Amino acid sequence: MIRFQWGVLALSVSLLAAPAFAAPVEPQILNQIADQGFNHGEVADTLEYLSDEIGGRMTNSPAMRKAEAWTQGRYKAWGLSNVHLQPFEFGRGWWIESSSVRMVSPRPVMLRSIPIAWTPATNGPVSAPVIVAPLRTPRDFAAWRGKLKGKIVLTSLPTAPQDLMRAPFARLADADLAKMNVYQEPSFDPESSARNAERRLFRAQVDAFLAEEGAVASASISRDDGGKVHGEGSGYQVGQTPKLPSVEIAAEDYRRLARLAKVGEVRLEIDSKVHFDDSDTKANNVLAEIPGSDPKAGYVMAGAHLDSWVAGDGATDNGAGSAVVMEAARILSSLHVKPKRTIRFALWAGEEEGLLGSFAYVDQLLAHRPPVDPKYATLGPYFASDSAFPITPLPGFNDLQGYFNLDNGSGKIRGIYAEGNFAAAPILKDWLAPFASLGATTVVAEPTGSTDHVFMVKLGLPAFQFIQDPLDYGSTTHHTNLDTFDHARPEDLRQAAVILAAMLLDAADADRPLPRNVLPTQPKVTDPLKYADPMP
Repeated sequence: MIRFQWGVLALSVSLLAAPAFAAPVEPQILNQIADQGFNHGEVADTLEYLSDEIGGRMTNSPAMRKAEAWTQGRYKAWGLSNVHLQPFEFGRGWWIESSSVRMVSPRPVMLRSIPIAWTPATNGPVSAPVIVAPLRTPRDFAAWRGKLKGKIVLTSLPTAPQDLMRAPFARLADADLAKMNVYQEPSFDPESSARNAERRLFRAQVDAFLAEEGAVASASISRDDGGKVHGEGSGYQVGQTPKLPSVEIAAEDYRRLARLAKVGEVRLEIDSKVHFDDSDTKANNVLAEIPGSDPKAGYVMAGAHLDSWVAGDGATDNGAGSAVVMEAARILSSLHVKPKRTIRFALWAGEEEGLLGSFAYVDQLLAHRPPVDPKYATLGPYFASDSAFPITPLPGFNDLQGYFNLDNGSGKIRGIYAEGNFAAAPILKDWLAPFASLGATTVVAEPTGSTDHVFMVKLGLPAFQFIQDPLDYGSTTHHTNLDTFDHARPEDLRQAAVILAAMLLDAADADRPLPRNVLPTQPKVTDPLKYADPMP
């Protein structure tokens, strides 16, 4: 997932004038959920298989196909109903067989690196001199035209080493949770959205420019120190594949190359053995259910994204969330619960490319937005659809009565983001109350973005993301080669699965459904007097 910075206007959820809503789940059922999760749990086994046996699950890669089949098999073995795939158009599969980058001269050094996702193979080792040519805006092209032929182009400006200013591993204190209770006033700024879209389109422009200039390959610097690499890329759609092989190099190694290139010639050898898989351009969400007793009562839902980036094993992002959602399904199925509303479980695909799987669910079952500007179509709905109005609800729009998402690493649940839904906040607080001894007590007004509840929130639906202890998710594992099972905490996963199972049952059996927010309409520009920054 991608992070945003939020917060301006403080608002205490506890001051909201609203009646108390007792949890509808029988106390004995809560104890049975806890017994199943803590004494008979399988969540760590599930995560271990997803991480160690299957590994990084790029959407439409062979590993993701294996994960789609395996998770369906587990759901069926646990007795869930209506286990199936929900396909949507995605594009090309891609995976890494092997890769290496080494400095050949002025001395031989193996470099920590990774191919950029969806870039082509080198078809054997390629060796060429490097040139440091930072390309940050289209205006930079003129300075390098005619100078890049036959070169491996280092396209990033070398950054200064980063001082470690925060603890690499952390749990949330009460004071940290209190700071999250901040309501963000909505902001509608279509000019800012357009500038962001133009910046993202620049990636393809760089690739096209380098190919036209006759460059051999390109390399960029990792955004993190500590030898971490990520390999995030774009161009997954058919017909959008980048032209040049491209690698990301660890920051320390990249700086060394840049220093050496400043004083003399440097030569690199790149061997990127990657593969495209075009056997099926459809990606798949994995869905399963515990049927409800009242077909007119709608359904509640939990979800996490099953896909990951390719650098690590996808353990904390988001094998952890997927394992917790699956464990909540196993727990409730093992107790043979008979909820009023159906409980649906979703494992999303394409989250890392812009929430594509959850958007497909919304677009197929809940509501439509008008088509976006064709210029921005390749960026995906996350970057292109916010300004598209009016919203047209579909027949299934009113069936979804609540959605809970898990995608902040493997830390224990500490509370839930109310996402600006003031009416739902006191209900969520009541449902969390039995788990105070587990550290889950807080409902905060602050919204959180960049994960699969977002498009539901944008429709005014009661969709929420859990607050989790950060552990080393942001500092170490997020999208990096260090995202492995070692960084998960099984005791936290068990706690999260118990809480998720209980809250799903609360939502499924409540006399009244969770309150919705308003269905958005075309807003006014928040600051019509603002002067916009120039386009890049």
